[in-house]
Parts: sequence; structure tokens; C-alpha cells
Amino acid sequence: MPSGFGNIHKIPELRKRLLFTLGMLAIFRVGIFVTVPGVDRSLMEQVMSGASGTFLGLFNMFSGGALKQMSIFALGIMPYISSSIITQLLTVVVPHLEQLKKEGESGNKKINQYTRYGTVVLCVIQGYFLATWFESQNQAYPGMVINPGLTFKIMTVLTMTAGTIFIMWLGEQITEKGVGNGISLIIFAGIVARMPDAFIRVYQQFRSGDIGVLNLAIIVAIAVGVIAVITFFERAYRKIPVQYAKRVVGRRMYGGTSSHLPLKVNMAGVIPAIFASSLLMFPAQIASFTQSTWLKNFLSPISNPIDWRYNLLYVTLIIFFAFFYTAITFNPKDVADNMKKQGGFVPGIRPGQRTAEYIDKVLTRLTWGGAIYVAAVCVLPNLLRARFNVPFYFGGTSLLIVVGVALDTVQQIEGHLITRHYDGISGPKGPRIRGRG
Repeated sequence: MPSGFGNIHKIPELRKRLLFTLGMLAIFRVGIFVTVPGVDRSLMEQVMSGASGTFLGLFNMFSGGALKQMSIFALGIMPYISSSIITQLLTVVVPHLEQLKKEGESGNKKINQYTRYGTVVLCVIQGYFLATWFESQNQAYPGMVINPGLTFKIMTVLTMTAGTIFIMWLGEQITEKGVGNGISLIIFAGIVARMPDAFIRVYQQFRSGDIGVLNLAIIVAIAVGVIAVITFFERAYRKIPVQYAKRVVGRRMYGGTSSHLPLKVNMAGVIPAIFASSLLMFPAQIASFTQSTWLKNFLSPISNPIDWRYNLLYVTLIIFFAFFYTAITFNPKDVADNMKKQGGFVPGIRPGQRTAEYIDKVLTRLTWGGAIYVAAVCVLPNLLRARFNVPFYFGGTSLLIVVGVALDTVQQIEGHLITRHYDGISGPKGPRIRGRG
């Protein structure tokens, strides 16, 4: 492994991409500590001190601790993700957007432009509710907002909207010029930055006697087990055998070889968990920050991570987005047509439509398994917190995102090294970051 990491500096392009990615993430972390004008950050830290495991704690985790710091990045990247979800759903039902999607790169640019416009709208809505909630905390914590009023609301909405748009730009720059998916890496950086605080809290609970030795051992074992399960499923795939017929081109004979079509068990990766969390956080944010009693009562069941209705909706959304994202990223008919053009076929299955139906059948079964696995991992922290009263970071969505994004990023680095005839970061015997048959 040390020699594998040592090979990174031998590739100038990869080295520049890694440094660029680290630089953008460093800028994001610095921005976390830029406070919204007109607020007292120290008082907000008191409000958030007991919010671990609640919606505010979850919101603070996804924003990388920005809410606790009253930062201009307090809204995080979630408005952009919510806008992306809405745009992708509308692409299926709105003919104009569907036509744009078929136009290729130019159409995708137009759809991305609509996504950015939607991000601004969501930022204005969420920023207004957040500013209103800041002002409401003046009753319990006098002086949190120095000069409450319309001017403060407008300034807060503008600064937080600009902060989210800047994060969105950082993510796009990382995706284009760095290594890995920029949006996922920003969420990854925010979660990882909060994990030391979680370890400290668990240690303090252990020192105070709130968590016994046996319970602590169970927590550690479950956390390690969850990481192992995530790693196994993220690298697991199903091999569909493919046979290529022999064909004569000129005086040479081609084909006659056997191969396989790999289908990942979790084709959608961490996207379903991120999408589901983003959608659930929007009504939960409104319920937490609004002063309307009837609206709070209406949204409270889906605002409490312990409530069974919240978890049921969470699991439902994860399963839906697992199928939705797989459907828009993998087309069995196109795969079957390309296979037929190249003279390939699945043994025992007629090429063309029958092959597409077979691949779709296998993919549906795999997606069900992957969706159930993601849902089971994501609801685990709620059970842990209810049973052991531990911080929200162990297991669940946070570990799924951290491990999944880390594996994908390492795999991209492996790809850069291997294509340039260098050993991967796993050692001279070849990369170990690969799928399981």
C-alpha cells in the first residue's frame, strides 16, 4: 500500500486532480466558520449542544457543522440535491424536459440550468424559514439575533443562498477537474469532520457511566460490522455469462470467446440514501423552524427520526430512488442491442428483446436486494440511539455515505494508476478494490 500511494506523485495529472480536490474541500471547510452577519454563534452552539440524534442534529451533520456555526453554508448542498430530484422526476413526465434529455450534451446543459434555478428557489424558501427560526430563539437566548426584522431576513436569505450556490459550484469543479463526485465528496467531508465529536461524546458517556463496557463493545462491534457489510455489498455484483459467436472478417476469424456482464447489487450506490434524506429534511426543516402550531403537528411525524412513520417513509423513499436511479442510468434494451450488434448473446436466451427482458428481470431482483440493504443500514442509527443513546453518526446514512464515497474515490484513483501501468494503491499484486463475484 505505501508503494501504491507513492505511485500517485508519478502521474502529474492525477497529482493535480488530487491536490485540486483537497483544495476545494479545504475551502468548503473554511467557509463553515464564516458566520451569517447579525447573529451570535456562541449562543447557537448552546442550542445545538443537546440536538444530537434530533432533526437539527441530522441537519447539522449533513451541512458539516455549518448550522452549529450559524454559517453562510448552513443550508448545505441539500437544496441542490432536492432540486436535482425534482428535475429528474419532471423529466419523466414533462415532454419538453424529456426531449431535452434526448438531445444529448446540449439538452443536459439546459436541464442543469433549470436545476440551478430550482436550487435558488429552494434556498430562498429554506433560508426564510431558517431566518425566522433564528429570530424565534431570541426569546430563550436573548441576543442571538442582534437586529431582528425584515432586513435581517433578507440579508440571511441572500447570504445563505449565495453560500449554497458557491458549494454547488465547488462540487461541480471537483467533478470536472478533481477526483470523484464533487457533491458526494462535499457531503463526505462534512460527515467526516463531525465524527471526532461523536467519538468524544461516546467516550464522555462511557466515562460518566451512561454507557457500560458491554454496551460499548456492542456499539463498536455493530459499527465495524456495518462497515464490513457496506464494503461487501458495494463491491458485490452478479455475472451474466455472455458468449460471442465466431465471425470471419477478411481472412481472420473473430469471436468465439466467453465473457460476462457485471451487474452491481447496489447499482444506485449512496444516491438513494442522499435523495431520501434530502426530501425528508425539507418538510422537517419547515416543521422545526415554523411557528405555526397546526403545521408543526401535521409535519411532526416525519420530522422525528425515532418515529416509526418517519422510518417507514424513509425506507419507502430509499426503495423508490434505488429503482428510479437505476432505471435512468442503466437501460437493459440498449445493453441487449449493443450486445447483439457485437455478436454476443446470453446462453439459452434469444438475442434482442428476450435478452433485454432477461437482463431487466435480473436487474430488478438485484435492485430489490440492494434497496433493502441500503434501507436496513440507514435505519440502524435510530435503533442504536433508542437502545444505547449514542450519537447519530454510528452506522446508517453517515457510514453508508462515508464508506461508499471512499470506495468509489479509491477505485477512481486505482483506475488512473492501472491505466498508466502503475501498481494500484493496494500493493504490487494488483488492486483489491474490485467487485465480488
